[in-house]
Amino acid sequence: MLKRLKIKVYGRVQGVSFRHATRTIARYTGVKGYVKNMHDGTVYIEAEAEPSALGRFVLWCKKGPDHARVEKIETEEIPVKNDSIFDIRF
Repeated sequence: MLKRLKIKVYGRVQGVSFRHATRTIARYTGVKGYVKNMHDGTVYIEAEAEPSALGRFVLWCKKGPDHARVEKIETEEIPVKNDSIFDIRF
């Protein structure tokens, strides 16, 4: 059964290829949804997948790509949207 989370990532997460790395990891793990930079310096993600894949994806979000410094993440379950891909939004 699919689950969908909204994830807000805080720290040094913009200007470090966080969105591109997130898309790569999402596609590799079968996660659908999107990622975008927010005006407050955070990264916002909506991620949808089976719970096991979503769990692995959230663990990766807590670390991020090599040059990121994730301070914290917030997650909240939201309704499934049945996305067909994972993409970067602007």
